[in-house]
Amino acid sequence: MSLNGAMLSGVSALTANSSALGAVSDNISNVNTIGYKQNVGEFEDMVTSPQAGAAVYNSGGVQANVADLINQQGQFQQTQTSTNMAINGQGLFVVSGTSAGLSATSAPSFTRAGDFSADKNGFLVNSSGFYLLGWPANAAGVVTPNPSQLTSLSPINVNQIQTAPTPSTQATLNANLDSQLYAPGAASTPVTNGTYSPTSATTSMAAYDAGIASGTPPDYSTQVTMYDSQGGSHTLQFDFLKLQAANTWQVEINMVPSTDTTAANGQLAQGTVTFNSAGAFQTTTLPTTGLPANGDINLTIPWVASSGLSTQSLNVLFNSSSGALTQYATASTTNSATVDGGPASSVSGIKVTTAGIVQASFANGTQKTIAQVAVATFPNPDGLTPASGTSFNQSNSSGIFTLNQPQHGGAGEIESSNLESSTVDLSTQFTNLIQTQNAYNAASKIITTADNMYQVIDNIIH
Repeated sequence: MSLNGAMLSGVSALTANSSALGAVSDNISNVNTIGYKQNVGEFEDMVTSPQAGAAVYNSGGVQANVADLINQQGQFQQTQTSTNMAINGQGLFVVSGTSAGLSATSAPSFTRAGDFSADKNGFLVNSSGFYLLGWPANAAGVVTPNPSQLTSLSPINVNQIQTAPTPSTQATLNANLDSQLYAPGAASTPVTNGTYSPTSATTSMAAYDAGIASGTPPDYSTQVTMYDSQGGSHTLQFDFLKLQAANTWQVEINMVPSTDTTAANGQLAQGTVTFNSAGAFQTTTLPTTGLPANGDINLTIPWVASSGLSTQSLNVLFNSSSGALTQYATASTTNSATVDGGPASSVSGIKVTTAGIVQASFANGTQKTIAQVAVATFPNPDGLTPASGTSFNQSNSSGIFTLNQPQHGGAGEIESSNLESSTVDLSTQFTNLIQTQNAYNAASKIITTADNMYQVIDNIIH
């Protein structure tokens, strides 16, 4: 056996085990790194083919290749941050190193480290400084994924969005009017047409002003808040007056203050509502243009010209599944009053669905889709090239990536408020550490033994 070959074989063993020790060191160091994928030293023997007829064995040695087990999924740990994400299944997040996103010539990076949160500018960025990419929604909140076009992706921003004001189109009133308000023998009696006129500028409920003894006081009033097309709020008042006709009430719907509209005294509509003998809503003479005759009425609101607002329509439901006007023998009261619409509002919360849809919740209770997270899959994810920040780059070994929506094309689903832990198992790494140390010590013995044999030869010469 060639002593020089034996020594070189020992050196190769030292080098290989040094590489394996480096892999173990990286694994132990990153045991708590989110999205970290453990690597492993894989040893491969090197064989030197002997010359024909040679009586001396030529030792080859060993080399170590470090492989990254990227396709291995770590355990999930739950967090309190809704923008933290983990991919349950195949695929990696597509990220960029800058908030400018990708250009036609730039290449994305890929990661399983989903500890994303909004930076000072609202971009979702992880602790390594990578910006999450996805398909943005249009103004209507609709996402149109384009997996074939990389430049269709952009960094997801959760702050640069607000809802436009939504004008009110429908109101629902759930209230009871006291049927015993003017019971037999009561001190008061219902008004008559001679003392009250709903269209009068002086005797209507809309004209009522206790300070100047003007108009007719209502028997019951209730108010709701509605919104115009610019998001401005306005008070809509419903005034009720019990008439002498059985189970009949006069209704005026007025804007308060009246100066918000061009209608006289702010009165938008007037008419009667009647109830059956059981106290349930029956009919109305209020305007119902284009609506079914089931208690739905239609208001036309002519805003004052100085507001710059166009005329607005509002449907009011007096008899719906969510509430109705009733006439029972209990005190007049409003049980509930709901109006749709609202002012412009900023983001109050973020939600991410399993399909990767990023949704913003607003202070006014509405929601809007911001973007959809993109997931990249590879023919051989273990062939990706590791880079800093627990990220990876495409390589010849990994194959070309494919963009997918979560839950499509083999891509996993998104788990919001979760993070994928490191795949490192400490007990395994400590075992590997001991094995590597012992192998390194044994390889050093080869070199020591070969050196002693050289000394023997040297002593023969001298």
